Amino acid sequence: MRITMIGSGYVGLVSGACFSDFGHDVVCVDKDSAKIDALRAGRMPIFEPGLDQLVAANVAAGRLTFTTDLAGAAADADAIFIAVGTPSRRGDGHADLSYVFAATEEIAAAITGPTVVVTKSTVPVGTGDRVEAILREKRPDIDIAVVSNPEFLREGAAIGDFKRPDRIVIGTDDERAMQVMRNVYRPLYLNESPILFVGRRTSELIKYAANAFLATKITFINEIADLCEAVGADVQDVSRGIGLDNRIGKKFLHAGPGYGGSCFPKDTLALLKTAEDYQSPIHIVEAVVKVNDSRKRAMGRKVIEALGDEPRGKTVALLGLTFKPNTDDMRDAPSLAIATALADAGVAVRAYDPEGMDAARALMPDITYCADAYDAADNVDAVVIVTEWDAFRALDFDRLKASMAACRIIDLRNIYRRDDVERRGFAYTAVGR
Repeated sequence: MRITMIGSGYVGLVSGACFSDFGHDVVCVDKDSAKIDALRAGRMPIFEPGLDQLVAANVAAGRLTFTTDLAGAAADADAIFIAVGTPSRRGDGHADLSYVFAATEEIAAAITGPTVVVTKSTVPVGTGDRVEAILREKRPDIDIAVVSNPEFLREGAAIGDFKRPDRIVIGTDDERAMQVMRNVYRPLYLNESPILFVGRRTSELIKYAANAFLATKITFINEIADLCEAVGADVQDVSRGIGLDNRIGKKFLHAGPGYGGSCFPKDTLALLKTAEDYQSPIHIVEAVVKVNDSRKRAMGRKVIEALGDEPRGKTVALLGLTFKPNTDDMRDAPSLAIATALADAGVAVRAYDPEGMDAARALMPDITYCADAYDAADNVDAVVIVTEWDAFRALDFDRLKASMAACRIIDLRNIYRRDDVERRGFAYTAVGR
């Protein structure tokens, strides 16, 4: 099949590369000519494990190309995917749909025959209706079906998630569009990946409901962690104890400094705005957003308290800056709030992240960036583990002790055991333990 992917960011690039790996002919479109030039040269705009090899293999096979020419790419496509950004709109938290509608206008001008237009961008309920209205107004002469097909990709594991999905959600009641989408996902259908055909509005809501529920699980266990500290319990044992219940499940029950990234913060806000617009408030999600925001600031206070009575003038090393490992994404990362709290308290910050340093420099220009974890720990009063990169799971404590001004580990991801750390002569602070 001939597939056009509008938007070559995280979702568009991963989806386009995977579709081409299925054997489809895919053209990825982006208005950013520098990004397209880089992709043609084999340079990825994001860090995602395995993506560079996947792109290179399919470019070499002639199945994957990149262009700034949307009109040429969309003219004869069997399916046109919209995978542009939908960031939170300044001032009110609504999803900014301007890029989606701009792409829709260009599609309307480009298509020459029956077309299936697929919104893969995360969009509020009813967006597909507006996309369809634009297309039908501009091109009443052409049979156009608009489909919702949300993505469920985890940064750091996106290729595996795309090729071995828990489910594929397709929102349409158009028979022709259903068949096109079956053909698009035929390799996964043959592997018996569940394909769920639902109404378009239902599909749009599934995406938001899924992210809000996962954000709720994270926020729930973070509040339980605070209670564990108050009563003398261990949140990791609590997580295991409840996670073994199949009705609850063990995933997303790891206490930490709060969620961040490109999805949960903006999608919970967008869901709340949709609920507000339809006068159907979701108080649980309201609480999740409020608690998560305060959680990140509380982690800054936790580090400051662990430094003792006189934190001003001390120095800490932040290990991990991205919102999660195996990505270079700094959007709404807990490290941002923690570094700000430390600076406000007069604490100097040295930092290291395996992939997020360039993005972090633009957001936190006043901290010191280091070559590796041990360079960051040089002469500091505490090492703070903010992101659970594998590179930080087996630190050489003897080497750390030799270089640190004070032997103190503040583990905001609970990746170490207290007795192991204290046996090596370090003071240890964890979350919910």
